[in-house]
Amino acid sequence: MNDALCAERLAFGYAGHPVGRDVSLALRPGEVVALLGPNGGGKTTLFRTLLGLLPARSGRVLLGGTDLRELDRRAIARRVAYVPQAHTGYFPFEVLDVVTMGRTAHLPAFASPGARDREAARAALARVGMSRLEGAAVTRISGGERQLVLIARALAQEAPLIVMDEPTASLDFGNQVRVLDEIRRLRGGGAGVLLSTHHPDHALQLADRVALLHGGRLIADAPPREAITPARLREVYGVDVAVREVVDAAGATHLTCVPASGKGGAPAW
Repeated sequence: MNDALCAERLAFGYAGHPVGRDVSLALRPGEVVALLGPNGGGKTTLFRTLLGLLPARSGRVLLGGTDLRELDRRAIARRVAYVPQAHTGYFPFEVLDVVTMGRTAHLPAFASPGARDREAARAALARVGMSRLEGAAVTRISGGERQLVLIARALAQEAPLIVMDEPTASLDFGNQVRVLDEIRRLRGGGAGVLLSTHHPDHALQLADRVALLHGGRLIADAPPREAITPARLREVYGVDVAVREVVDAAGATHLTCVPASGKGGAPAW
């Protein structure tokens, strides 16, 4: 667990507004952990607490066996990258400059990025298919493109662990597939990825473990086939879902979630 990010009996939230409690969760290099839960259920607040951006209300977060409160921001950033949800509150930086900001953790204080840092930023943009936009103002590209730029910034950071808050939000189908493929490549290269998603199918396709956050607590932390069941999805989302096997274009079998059609509660197919 020396390289892991671990929450131990974590309570998280804000002063006078508790959000979650008694959460224990670990992310290790070389694995993908997917966090599922309803809107407003505390996924982003949990992530921000795991990263030290919000103080834990109780319990603790360990990074490489060290209490997060004992580490400075630069030390954390060298080991954990963060992909927040995209929003429009940016200054009109060029896309390449935004991605190059991911190199800050590797630079001495007050140093400017060099050729190596620009090269890493351009390589990260290429990995998410955004090279053509490197000179564009980040305020003048679409929300989905901004999301890909934030993912590229995290890739340029070259941290062994990455926390991604709904990385496929706002993306079209093709770009969702590209992001999922990039997460697989990261795992194959030894990185650990913790992501939140509103798509149980993404977790079924991608994750080594699935954590379900409901009512401020984790009600599951298990392999996808154990965590994602009709009963648990009904408990978390309040809808009837069938979990069925499908065969992909390569002939491999996967599980997928099929919501009820609304006609007598039967699955859509």
